[in-house]
Amino acid sequence: MIIVDQDLCIGCGLCANTCPDVFRMNDDGKSEVFDQKNIDCAKKAAANCPVEAISVS
Repeated sequence: MIIVDQDLCIGCGLCANTCPDVFRMNDDGKSEVFDQKNIDCAKKAAANCPVEAISVS
């Protein structure tokens, strides 16, 4: 499961740029998950998130 902690997310967009098939920016300017299929890419995005707002299990 891929989860973005909305309280931690700063809306930098790095995850959406890294994995556009998994993440998108919502109306609040924060990242959200819209597809759970690409776990490997989501792990890369999680590793690069500057505030560690993404968890992948």
